[in-house]
Formats: sequence, structure tokens, C-alpha cells
Amino acid sequence: MITRFAPSPTGPLHLGHAYSAITVWGVAGRLGGTALLRIEDTDSSRVRPQHEAAIYEDLAWLGLHWPTPVLRQSEHYIDYDKVLKRLATEGLIYPCSCSRRQVVDAGGVPGADGIIYPGTCRIRSMSDAKPGDALRLDLAKAANRVASALTYRETGGSEQKQINVVPERLIEILGDPVLRRKDTGDPAYHLACVHDDARQAITHVVRGMDLEALTPLHVLLQALLGLPTPIYHHHRLITDGQGKRLAKIDKSKALGRYRAEGLSPVDIRQMIGFDS
Repeated sequence: MITRFAPSPTGPLHLGHAYSAITVWGVAGRLGGTALLRIEDTDSSRVRPQHEAAIYEDLAWLGLHWPTPVLRQSEHYIDYDKVLKRLATEGLIYPCSCSRRQVVDAGGVPGADGIIYPGTCRIRSMSDAKPGDALRLDLAKAANRVASALTYRETGGSEQKQINVVPERLIEILGDPVLRRKDTGDPAYHLACVHDDARQAITHVVRGMDLEALTPLHVLLQALLGLPTPIYHHHRLITDGQGKRLAKIDKSKALGRYRAEGLSPVDIRQMIGFDS
């Protein structure tokens, strides 16, 4: 059993991260497995070395330990490019030059992963790709490529259930997702996450409920690439007194602030609902 905690060093860790990390290590401990730390640093415009250094410091302060070396996604762009070339060869991705404003103006509406792309550039072929283009997965073609029904297992506590993936529903709630970002050329979360879960032999993905709606897309990508599908567990999110989800923009909730004020790891655990 192998699971992982995979933060992005684009801001300080907060109480929500602490809850997720402690949950990941707790699941690994209960199942007699291993918890890995993975640094998902592919957003080149926002990652900062000081945030990565703070991740190591904060997790160690919480009493969490992990095998080394740590996988840093920024060191594996060549691997993600190989996956994109494979998908291009199979005719499953296409270049897209649309800005967010253009997507909205073309009729894009909010979906499970931002604005749903209306397919403006879907007629373009990879031979037409230009520097700075994003690369999108053609979800309709991808769904047709998968011959058998897709399922995955979701577990919560001692219970486990099988979830069916409905490709048509994916198209409705996601549109064609970006696999390589516009302008920067960075691999998108969906591509890098699926690739590295297989690379690291992850058997159990433990993450927040905010990513649950994206899991069917990841299962579809796993099927397209011939990768194993882990067991998934989506835990609750930590919110403030008004029910607002804690996020990186809430600098006041940073773990570093609580450490500076003299709180202990036990205090943090109690604040987020753990007994000790």
C-alpha cells in the first residue's frame, strides 16, 4: 500500500493542508503502508523555492516523515512530453490558442474544473500547433477510444463502493481539459498527477473532496495510457467559521503563523478535528 501527499509550492501550507497530510499519513499507518511526499511544482509562474522549503519544515514540525528523494515534477518534463506525443500520435489532443476571455465570450460556462471549453479549436490538428498553444484532450474521441466500461473504487472508513465513469457526463461538466498549459508549456495537473501516481506505484489516492469531480477524468486518462487505477478516498475539507474553505490566499491561516505564535502540533491537530 502506497499513498502520497502532493502539495504545490505556490503558497504556504495552511490548516487544510495539515488536515490532508495527517489524513494521508494516518491511512498509510492504518493499512501498514507508506506515505510519500511529492512536490507538484509545475506551475512555473507561481512556484517559489521558499514555499517548497516551508513545506518540508511544516510537515516535519507536524511529526510526519517520508522516504527520500522526493519526486519534484519540474524535474520530469521530458516524461510528460512523451505522454503528450503518444496522445498526439493517437489523435486525442489538439492545440488551442484561446484565452480565458475568448472561452467565456464563446459561451463557456462554469464547470467542475473552471470554465467549460466550448470546443473552438477542436478542428485544429497537431500539425497546426504553434509556440504558446495549450494542448487539450478531445474528450469525445477519448471516450470513444475506451472500449470497456470504466469504474473505480471509492473508500470511506471501512466502507468501499464502486463508481461508474460516464464519459458523456464528463464532457458535460468538464469540456476538453487542458493537458499542457498555454504560454508556459507547463504540464497540467491532470496529466502530471496521473502519470506520477503510476510512476510511484500509488495504490491509494487520499485527497480532498474538491478533487472528487475530477477523478473520473483521471480514470479515463489511466485507461487511455494503460495505467493502473488506484483506490480513491476523498476526505472532508477544512472550513472557517462561516463555512468558507481555507485556501492558500488565506495567509492568516498559514501553519508558519501558528508555529510563530507558539502553538504545538497537538494544538493544530485539535484545531482541525484530530484528538491528538
